[in-house]
Amino acid sequence: MEPTVLSENNSDSSISTSKKWLFPFILVTSLFFFWGFVHNLDPILIPHLRKAFNLTDLESSLIDSSVFIAYFAMALPAGYIMRKYGYKSGILIGLLLFGIGSVLFVPAANLLEYNYFLGALFIIACGLTFLETAANPYVTILGPSETATQRLNFAQSFNGLAAYIAPAYIGPLILSDKVLSDQQAKAMSATEMHTYLATEAASVKMPYLTLGIIILVIALIFYFTPMPDIKEKTDTQAASFKDALKSIKLKWGIVAQFFYVGAQVCVGSFFIKMATTTAGISESSAAKYLGLFGLFFMLGRFAGTYFMKFIHPKKLLLLYALINIILSVVAITGSGMLVVYTLIAIAFFMSIMFPTIFSMGIDGLEQNTKIGSSLIVMSIVGGALLPPVLGLISDETGSIQNGYIVPLISFVVIALFAYKGLQKVRL
Repeated sequence: MEPTVLSENNSDSSISTSKKWLFPFILVTSLFFFWGFVHNLDPILIPHLRKAFNLTDLESSLIDSSVFIAYFAMALPAGYIMRKYGYKSGILIGLLLFGIGSVLFVPAANLLEYNYFLGALFIIACGLTFLETAANPYVTILGPSETATQRLNFAQSFNGLAAYIAPAYIGPLILSDKVLSDQQAKAMSATEMHTYLATEAASVKMPYLTLGIIILVIALIFYFTPMPDIKEKTDTQAASFKDALKSIKLKWGIVAQFFYVGAQVCVGSFFIKMATTTAGISESSAAKYLGLFGLFFMLGRFAGTYFMKFIHPKKLLLLYALINIILSVVAITGSGMLVVYTLIAIAFFMSIMFPTIFSMGIDGLEQNTKIGSSLIVMSIVGGALLPPVLGLISDETGSIQNGYIVPLISFVVIALFAYKGLQKVRL
C-alpha cells in the first residue's frame, strides 16, 4: 500500500489540519504510549531479576545496557530504511520486532536464563529504535516549525502516561516482595531453589505476552491503514551525513541527548533500590512510588507544554536542568522519604528534556532531518553506558546514593547545552 506523500511546507493538507489523516495521526501518537510502557517496566525488571538471579548492581544494569545498545546499533539502519521506503515501513518493522521480543519473554522465563531475558529486551529495543526514529520527526514536521517543540512535548506526554501506569499497575504483578536471606538460600535444596527461581521468573510472562499480542495487532492495523509520508522540501538535494554534522545544533543535541537519556535511565532504573535502601520500604511499595515518579513525569510534560507558551523552550530547559542539579545533590546527601520525594521531583523537571533537546537538535536540518533524527536516536546509547557506571560506583562504595553523581553530572551537561542555545535566541 503506497503512502500519500506530503511536503514539509504543505500546512493545509497536513495531518494536523486534515480529518482524513486524523486516525493515522492517533495511531502514531499511540506509539509514544506503548514504547513508554515497555521502557517503564525496566525499572521493575531490574530489582526483580536482580533478586531472581542474585545479581550485583553492575550486573543488573546490563538490563538497561541491552536495551539502549540497540538504539546505537539500529538507529542508522532505521533511518536508512525510512529514507528509502518511508515512515510507515519503519513503523511496521518496529512494531513487529517489539511484539516478537515481548512474546520471547515466555521461553526466557521457562528456561530460567538471564541472558535470554537480555536477548528478548534487545529485540524489543531494536523495534523501539525504528518507532522512535519515525515518530519523533513525524510529529515535529506536521505543522508550523515554531510550534514543533510544543507538539512533540504533547505527543511525548502519552509516554509520560505510560510511565505512571506501567509501574503503578503492572509492577505489583511482577514484584513478589519475597526476599531470601543468605541463610534461607543456603538452607534450600536444589529443587527448592529451582522452584523459587521459576516462580519469580514466571511472573513476567503474562504481562509481556499480553503486551506482545497487543503490539502485533496494532501492527496489523497500521498495515491496513493508509498513511501519509513526509517528503523533504528539496527532493533534488540528496541528504548527507557530512552536511547534517555541519550543524552545531545537531552536534550539541547528540551530546546533550546522550547525557539526558543516561540520567533518566539511571534515576528511574535504580529508583526502587534507592527507595528500599534509603527509606526502608518494601519493593511493592517502592513500585507504587515509582508510579508517582511516572505520574509526575507525565504532569511535567503537560505543564511544560503549557509553560512554553510564555517561556522560550531553551530558557525553560536551562531552568529545569539547574533545578535538577540541586535535586540530585539532595538525593545524594539526603535520607529517608526525602530521597524518594526528591527523585519524584526530578522526574517532573526531566519531563521536557528529551523532546526539547530533540527538536532543538534537528532544527533547520531540512533534507537532513531523517539523518539528524537517526543520529540523535543513536545518542540514546547513553542509557546503555551510564547506568553501569552508576552500578559500579554503587558496588565499589557500598552506597547506591553515591552512584547518583552520574545523573548530577548529566544535568550539568544539559544546562550547558541549553545555555549555548540561549545565546542564539532573543528572549
